[in-house]
Amino acid sequence: MDDVTPGQYSVLAGLDVVGPMTPRELAVREKVQPPSMTRTIAALEQLGLVDRTDHPSDGRQVLVSLSAHGATVVRETRKRRDAWFAKRLAEATPAEREVLAQAAVILNRLADS
Repeated sequence: MDDVTPGQYSVLAGLDVVGPMTPRELAVREKVQPPSMTRTIAALEQLGLVDRTDHPSDGRQVLVSLSAHGATVVRETRKRRDAWFAKRLAEATPAEREVLAQAAVILNRLADS
């Protein structure tokens, strides 16, 4: 979907992986300030990509979750990106693929620390 920014897509993908979260949890996960996340959620809600529901145990909170349309956008975007990457990877030489495999190990280690 062309209307979704990379930052907004990151929020959608996070909701797809983790499930419903509060705006504060989303802000922490995305490493942004709560007011920024509030604006992002509002934009995604306006596009029909997320839903807000009352928090089951804290009446002061809301939960943000993917709407059915949001789940479709995440699924289609992943499919399109995976196809693009698979095509590019197939064009790489065996030596280049080995370098990428080694780089992936290093990047995963760095991301986990």
